Formats: sequence, C-alpha cells, structure tokens
Amino acid sequence: MKNIYVGISGVGSYVPEKKVTNHDLSKIVDTSDEWIVGRTGIEERRIASDDMATSDLGTLAAKEALEDARVKPEDIDLIIVATVTADHAFPSTACIIQKNIGAMKAAAFDINVGCSGFVYGLSIGESFIKSGTYKKVLVIGAETLSRVVDWEDRNTCVLFGDGAGACVLEKCEEGSGILSSELGSDGTNGQVLSQPAGGSRLPASIETLEDRLHYIKMDGKEVFKFAVRVMEKASINALEKADLNLDDLDFLVPHQANMRIIDAAAKKLKLEKNRICVNLNKYGNMSSASIPIALDEAVKDNRIKNGDNILLVAFGAGLTWASMTIKWSRRR
Repeated sequence: MKNIYVGISGVGSYVPEKKVTNHDLSKIVDTSDEWIVGRTGIEERRIASDDMATSDLGTLAAKEALEDARVKPEDIDLIIVATVTADHAFPSTACIIQKNIGAMKAAAFDINVGCSGFVYGLSIGESFIKSGTYKKVLVIGAETLSRVVDWEDRNTCVLFGDGAGACVLEKCEEGSGILSSELGSDGTNGQVLSQPAGGSRLPASIETLEDRLHYIKMDGKEVFKFAVRVMEKASINALEKADLNLDDLDFLVPHQANMRIIDAAAKKLKLEKNRICVNLNKYGNMSSASIPIALDEAVKDNRIKNGDNILLVAFGAGLTWASMTIKWSRRR
C-alpha cells in the first residue's frame, strides 16, 4: 500500500444562483449585516431552488470534476457522497447521483460525518485505491442546509448555505498526492450540534414539528471552543505524519464555518492570509461542501499549483474532525 500514491485528478463545484444577503435576513429575523459580519464574516449565502435536491447539486459538481479529470462516468469504480442533507433516508444520495451521471459500474454509498465529511471521504477513497480494490473514486460533498435551517432562529439561520463540490481520485506519481490524513471523533459532545428529530430516536410527529426539532440545533459557544482547539491539533498531526513543518505548507483550505475560527487556526499555524483559501463571505457554511468548493475555486484561480503542499482541515457534527496533507500534482 505504501508504494501506491493517490491524488486528485479533477475538481468541480456547483452553487445555486439564488443569493440571500444579510440585509435579506434582517427582514425576517432580528439581525443586521453588521452583527452577522462581525461575528461570522458571512455576507451572503446561496440557496437551492425548490425543485433542486442535494443529489441535483452533487450531480452538477460531479460532472464538472469528471470533465476536469478527463474521466468517463463508466470508468468510475466508487462514488462516496458526504452529506447530512440526503435526498431521502434511503436510497442513498450516492446511488441517485450514480444514476444521474451514468456511472453504472460504480459502487455507491453516503457517509454522514457533518462538516468533516468530505475529508473523511477522500481518506476512504484513498484507502480503496491503495488496497487495489478500485482505480478511480468520485468523492462528493453536497448539502442543501437551507432545508433544515430554522429561519426563525437568528443564531443559526445566518450561518448556512447550499452547494456541492467534487473530486476524482486516482493513482498519481510517486511522492505526490495525499501524503497523510488524520480522522477523529468525540461522541460524548454530539448534542452541541444536531438535528434532533426525524430519525429512530424521535420520529416525525406533531410534537416534534411543533417543537421545531427537525431543524439544526447548535450550542455556538461550545462548537467554537471545540473547533479552535481541534483544528490546530488535527492540522499539526497531519503535517507531522507527512514529515512536513509549518514552513513547508503553501496553502490551508479550512472548513468555512466562521471567520473567527479560521483566523484563530491561521494564527496558531503562523499562516499569512494569502495562504488561506476563504470563500465564507460569499457562501456561508456549506458543511461537507465547503472544502471542495474552496479547493475548486483556488485551483481554477491558479492559486494552487503543482508542487504545492496543501492542508485540508475540518470539524463537524458528531463531534468529528479531519485533516489531510496533499502535494498537489495533476497531469495536464
């Protein structure tokens, strides 16, 4: 397994056309642009149209990634979709996307790791390729968080948006691609970020609807403390596993949850702002879609180039965390 190197050969993303600004939100909840920007760094977010589900967003991102990688859908062996807003409890969103893109040779499944999901998906896909089980893996992070946001709760509705990002994984040249990964979880604090109802614990009922338990519930202070602590730890661990130090790092692609969290992580890692990929102001928190969309934008803008060492790091519901180092190298 150590003799096989796995890298990202194609990237793609999709965000809905509809924009909801902070000024728009100030008309429906007690908030303001100044309050939101000062506490989060978010200025606007994208919201999916009523006729679009998570699989629709993921399909568009997947098609773009396949085209970028110059890979045909029928050559994909596995599809992994990271999402907390699946189209249905079952079938999986991955199976729906498989049908949509015509990747009928592929196995397909969803993973639910909150905002850490995309990096988890990359790590799982890498393992399948290194083991020789599969050759080409499509990893997608896709969310329609607007469907589970309580638009009467000003503490959460200002944070989230919809979108999807995707990557194609396959073998790459020796010494490049994914160098290390760090995955973790702490289930003892899962209650600080959850969607309480809709599962087997609290099935849908008149009571759960009246109590608004089908929406995102978050203890912002606890999540903030956890995020600042774990993003530094996970980042350092991933760099050490790859035998890299902070001076070797060219770009940080963090989960886009809150600008204060990103700034705190950057300070700990001694990174200048021009070495951090940020699009939080445009899209808000898109959970598992945040990192792949930020990565796609940085690649398309030629900020990330072959030979760059990049670090992906995220935290999410569970509570979970994930980080990964990659030496960027794509054949063109």
